[in-house]
Amino acid sequence: MAETEADAAAAPAAAPGRLRNAFGGVLCAFTLILIGVLAFSIRLFSVIKYESVIHEFDPYFNYRVTQFLSKNGIYEFWNWFDDRTWYPLGRVIGGTVYPGLTLTAGSIWWLVNALNIPLSVETVCVFTAPIFSAFASWATYLLTKEAKGTGAGLMAAAILGMVPSYISRSVAGSYDNEAVAIFALVFTFYLYVKTLNTGSLFYATLNALSYFYMVCSWGGYTFIINLIPMHVLLCIVTGRYSSRLYIAYAPLVILGTLLAALVPVVGFNAVLTSEHFASFLVFIILHVVAFVSYIKGLLTPRLFKMAMTLVITIGMAVCFAVVAILVALVASSPTKGWSGRSLSLLDPTYASKYIPIIASVSEHQPPTWPSYFMDINVLAFLVPAGIISCFLPLSDASSFMVLYLVTAVYFSGVMVRLMLVLAPAACILSGIALSSAFDVLTRSMKFQLSKLFDDGSAISGNGSTEGSSASTVNTNSSKSENKTEKSEAAPKEKSSKKNRRKEKEVTESVPAKSKKEKRLSVLPLEASVIGTLLLIILGGFYVVHCVWAAAEAYSAPSIVLTSRSREGLHVFDDFREAYAWLSHNTDVDDKVASWWDYGYQTTAMANRTVIVDNNTWNNTHIATVGTAMSSPEKAAWEIFDSLDVKYVLVVFGGLVGYPSDDINKFLWMVRIGGGEFPHIKEPDYLRDGQYRVDAQATPTMLNCLMYKLCYYRFVETDGKGFDRVRGYEIGKKHFKLTHFEEVFTTHHWMVRIYKLKPQKNRIRAKLRKLKSGSKSSSTLAAGQKKNPWQ
Repeated sequence: MAETEADAAAAPAAAPGRLRNAFGGVLCAFTLILIGVLAFSIRLFSVIKYESVIHEFDPYFNYRVTQFLSKNGIYEFWNWFDDRTWYPLGRVIGGTVYPGLTLTAGSIWWLVNALNIPLSVETVCVFTAPIFSAFASWATYLLTKEAKGTGAGLMAAAILGMVPSYISRSVAGSYDNEAVAIFALVFTFYLYVKTLNTGSLFYATLNALSYFYMVCSWGGYTFIINLIPMHVLLCIVTGRYSSRLYIAYAPLVILGTLLAALVPVVGFNAVLTSEHFASFLVFIILHVVAFVSYIKGLLTPRLFKMAMTLVITIGMAVCFAVVAILVALVASSPTKGWSGRSLSLLDPTYASKYIPIIASVSEHQPPTWPSYFMDINVLAFLVPAGIISCFLPLSDASSFMVLYLVTAVYFSGVMVRLMLVLAPAACILSGIALSSAFDVLTRSMKFQLSKLFDDGSAISGNGSTEGSSASTVNTNSSKSENKTEKSEAAPKEKSSKKNRRKEKEVTESVPAKSKKEKRLSVLPLEASVIGTLLLIILGGFYVVHCVWAAAEAYSAPSIVLTSRSREGLHVFDDFREAYAWLSHNTDVDDKVASWWDYGYQTTAMANRTVIVDNNTWNNTHIATVGTAMSSPEKAAWEIFDSLDVKYVLVVFGGLVGYPSDDINKFLWMVRIGGGEFPHIKEPDYLRDGQYRVDAQATPTMLNCLMYKLCYYRFVETDGKGFDRVRGYEIGKKHFKLTHFEEVFTTHHWMVRIYKLKPQKNRIRAKLRKLKSGSKSSSTLAAGQKKNPWQ
């Protein structure tokens, strides 16, 4: 009878709490929907301002592969040998790509067409990145919620939805691997932290599956398989081992590695390369610690000491054997089992010393300080506050956040591309900092306002002084709080049973501590209001910067360029103009040579065979093209002729001021070519340590093929030959081509296409010279064929 009365009395008190929780859940879900809409819509500026088009270079290859997949099916995709790339070698596409992005977009295309929604493959590819940016925001909410609660999760999700660093790789049309990989990265981290908090084997299995999707999507999966072992080792060293830690890590290593080996591009590298050895070493250490923890609970202290001696002896022997095997495997590799990109991350000078093809990529360069402010803006100032919040109190989840941030900051400082990995960590820590700050400020305002209203009512009712009324209000409030606590505790004591004693202890102990902490963090009313306004203004500046970056800095597709002047907006569509000319005016089997940057676009848009492309898997082949561009015209013709090249494409920006042209990339052609063919020497092209194309340029520079193809007839544009990118007049203005002929130049001279002259025309020209009185020795020299590689 007493229990029923207590339940009846507690029901009205619990109803407002349930209603508040339900309203909070609905409000949270509605906020997440708005964050998803924001993350999607802020990335549509490229479509609104320009058109629905694929951006950059690599996305064109992914688009072409997705087209093949949707047309021919999954089995043909795995066995596809592409003979239009890397001629005459070709490329096996199914075994050399990360298929996650392609399979994802292909599945979306199949699903929407199954629902009778007629969308083209290109449309699906254009909008895949904005869709997954919304998913990434929701995954960030889940991850941050596991560490610091719902408020921090919502704040972090909103920040990630519009952070410029992530927008740069996920605007509409940016159909690259990172479009889906960042979602997979954050979601894998969420499932790991979720498993760490709950100890659920179900979430551990989902974590392995999410890691498998990450492996399918991006080569950056090695960041996950090294960061999580680092956190597990940190927990072990700091004495935070638990069964939950074992469940969170062991299934990931076993099941995740088996699934990763199923991806053709990874294969046995999942167990043979040095990038994965840290996970196996920590896996062994974790089992040793787990075994010691298990036998400690079974044996007496004396037996445990004897067992520990035995375990340490055997364990050391096993560890030495494992280390010896790993050292033998590593020593057998010239790069000690590490890939070139991994070594360039560990040693930032490695690529510039030994692998110029990696150093030549602009996104592999170290970032500058302004790029941090451009990509993460005010988050750089909020992150330290977020780190402090993670230590108040420190948990397994918050320690993982701090470790994630520290490693991401290091890698982003080595390679500007990895600013993308830093973005989620910076958003999470900034969201935690803002949530904690708003929590303190709003609680302070609430407390001070309630105190102010209580003081006013006491003055009007009693007519006493302000000081005495304040003291009485404080005493009355404290008494009322004590009464309410007693009244709430009374029914609990009456209705407590064995199954409710623990709940009673928790509910009585936790509020007392939290109330003391809240009273210590109360700020004055004026300071709380000013602090809140400053944070809102700071957020407003961040939103303005993100919208500007999305609309102006990161929305322009590299295939279509624009500039503004007094006359208005100018559009430079030279790239598509050149690819359309190749598509309509050349034979299907013609081979086109260019620097590797433009290989993917040439194959996808012109449908012509290329010698090299952006995959950069064969350094010798790229060095061959670089050698041809660095050689005199005749030697270059012989190299291209040996590769069956019929057309040569160069990008030139000297007329319109386009800085990313082939003249500015020429130093990498010389370095990469000279690395394979020693007769190409970089000092021959330098004047006072600089590449110059003016009157001070070296004769080797003025006579190389790249100079001639770019500046042929350039003096006819203004009569002086003034290069707007380099900022001076060219050195050699009037010259003729003997082995190449110009067949097409775009409207703004940004893309120039030349055709190799056939050999028979050259022989006829020489025969005419012989008839006019040339020596017989020259006839013998003409009949001999030189080695084009020397």
